[in-house]
Amino acid sequence: MEGEYVVSLQPEKTKVNPIGVLRVIWHEMSGGIGPWGAFRPIFSILISLIPFLYLGQHFNREHNKAFSWSLIQLPLILSIILWPLLYIWSIIDSWWTSNKIIASK
Repeated sequence: MEGEYVVSLQPEKTKVNPIGVLRVIWHEMSGGIGPWGAFRPIFSILISLIPFLYLGQHFNREHNKAFSWSLIQLPLILSIILWPLLYIWSIIDSWWTSNKIIASK
């Protein structure tokens, strides 16, 4: 029994409204991760700028890393070169980890 099947699709009737257009534009600008996802790395950098506390690592839920760096900074504070390197690296690491969290979602 051979026969031909014909499939016909009805075009969808879509209504375009200004809010929908703005939603699509925002989705494209933020990469589909929403306003908080787009702002998360910037916020992570801002709170990482507070010295001695390593809040960027806490914000990214890396509490062990933040605690370890707090202990490491105690002897490094006596040095003029090594502590600023750790401070700058903590800011970069916070931004990097925050971007990884967004990319995995």
